[in-house]
Amino acid sequence: MKAIIYRDNGAPDVLRFVDRDLPEPGPGEVRVRVAVSGVNPTDWQARSGAGHPKRFSEITPHLDGAGTIDAVGEGVDRSRVGERVWLFMAAAGRPTGTAAEFTVVPAEQAVPLPDEAGFDVGASLGVPALTAHRALTVAEDGPHRLRPGALDGKVVLAAGGAGAVGHAVIQLARWAGATVISTVSGPEKARLAGAAGAHHVIDYREGDPAADIREIAPDGVDIIAEVALGTNLALDLAVLRTRGTISTYANDGGAPVELDVPRNMVLNARFQFLILYLAGPEARAAAAQDVAAAVRDGALPVGEEHGLPLTRFPLDRTADAHRAVESRTVGKVLVDVGS
Repeated sequence: MKAIIYRDNGAPDVLRFVDRDLPEPGPGEVRVRVAVSGVNPTDWQARSGAGHPKRFSEITPHLDGAGTIDAVGEGVDRSRVGERVWLFMAAAGRPTGTAAEFTVVPAEQAVPLPDEAGFDVGASLGVPALTAHRALTVAEDGPHRLRPGALDGKVVLAAGGAGAVGHAVIQLARWAGATVISTVSGPEKARLAGAAGAHHVIDYREGDPAADIREIAPDGVDIIAEVALGTNLALDLAVLRTRGTISTYANDGGAPVELDVPRNMVLNARFQFLILYLAGPEARAAAAQDVAAAVRDGALPVGEEHGLPLTRFPLDRTADAHRAVESRTVGKVLVDVGS
C-alpha cells in the first residue's frame, strides 16, 4: 500500500510518501481502506513535535478519516466487513493514522457512516465534531447528551464559527434545539457561519458586540464554546448568564488569561478546559454515538454551501496539506487517499 510516514519531528518536509506492507488487524481491531483523510491542527503539531513527544520509530499521521472496513480481527463481528465508517483518534497513541491507503484502528473508533453521507463528511467529523460535542455537554445544568430538543431554550455562542470546531458547534447546537449565535472576524467568515446554521452572526470587530449579543439574549448566554479565551474573555463575561459555562478548547493567539475572581464568583461561572484525548473513554463514546445520530439526521453536512469549504490534496502532497492547515486555511483540509 501507499502511505505517508515520518521518522523524525520537524517541518512538513519530514513527511515521506512510501510503500508499506498491508497492516493486519489484531484482536478487537478493524482494517479500513481509507478513502479520505482529514487534517487537524493536532496532526501538524504532533508531526512538528510541539508538545507531543514522538513514541514510535515510524508514524503514519492523521487522527480522522473515512473509508470501508475490509478486514476484522479476532472478536469483531465479521459482518462489519464492507461497512462504511468514519474514524477518530486513529493516530492517538498509535503509529497507524489515516494518511495511508489502509489503516488499523480499535473497532469502536470506526463508526458506521450512513450511505447518504459522503466520505468527505466522515473525514470532517472526528476531532472537530467530538470536541464540539464535549463543549456543549459539560455545563452543570446539562445536557450531558445531545439529541433533538436537548438544548431547547438554551443560547449557545460559538466563537470563531468559521473554524472546523466552531462549525461543528453551530451544527450540533442547532440540531439539539439551541438558539445559536456565532462571533466572527469579517464578512466572509460571517457568511460561512450563517451557512452552517447560526441564527445570529456578530462581527466582534465592529460596533459593540456585547450589546448586540445581549439584545439577542437579554438573560445571557448559557454555553460559550471558546477558541481564543485570552482574546475573548472580556466579551464572554459580558454576555455569560449566571451559572453559565465557558468551554475552552483552544487559546488562538496565545493572549494571557487573567481572571477577575469576584466577577466570576458573582456569575457562578464555570470554566471547562477540554482536550478530546483526555476526556475519558465514556465521554468519547457518548460523543461518537450522538454525533453518529446527528449524521444520520443529515445535521452535519460539509462544503462551501454548508459553511465549511473543503481544500483537497492527493496523498502524495500530504506535506502541502499540512502547510495549508498551519497557514490557517479557512474550512477543512482533506487528503484524497482512495476511491
